[in-house]
Amino acid sequence: MQLILMERVENLGELGDVVQVQAGYARNFLVPTGKAKVATPENIKEVEERRAELERLARERLDAANLRQQDLVDVRVTISAKAGTEGKLFGSIGTSEIATALEELSLPIEKREIRLPDGPLRTLGEHEVGVHLHTDIDAKIVVVVEAED
Repeated sequence: MQLILMERVENLGELGDVVQVQAGYARNFLVPTGKAKVATPENIKEVEERRAELERLARERLDAANLRQQDLVDVRVTISAKAGTEGKLFGSIGTSEIATALEELSLPIEKREIRLPDGPLRTLGEHEVGVHLHTDIDAKIVVVVEAED
C-alpha cells in the first residue's frame, strides 16, 4: 500500500515521503494515528501545500521532547515491592508502576513511552530503564526496586 507520511516515522521515512508499506501496518497503525495518509494525488498536493505548517509542528514536538529529556537527566525513582529472601520479587514491576512513580515526582511520562527491553523488573536493585520521548529522542532513568518492610 502506498502512503504519504505526515510526520517522521522511525525506520520508514521523513515528512512528505511517499512509501510502500504492508496494508495491515497502514490500516492498523499509520493511518489511524495520523502519521500517514493514502498517497492519492489530492493528499500529496495537500501535504505539499501544508509542508511549512507540518514542519513547524514537528519542530515544536521535537523541542518539547528535548525539554522533557532535560527533566529526566539523573532521575532516580524508588519503588517498594514485596520480595523473597533471595531478592526476587513476588510479582513484577511494569511500565504502569514506573509511570505512576514518575508522576508522583511531577514528571508526567506515559506508560507507552517506557521501554523495558528485558520485560518487567523481577529483582531488587537498580535497573536502567529507557524512556522513548520522540522518534529521535530517548532518555535513561534509574529505577531502584527495594523490599517492603
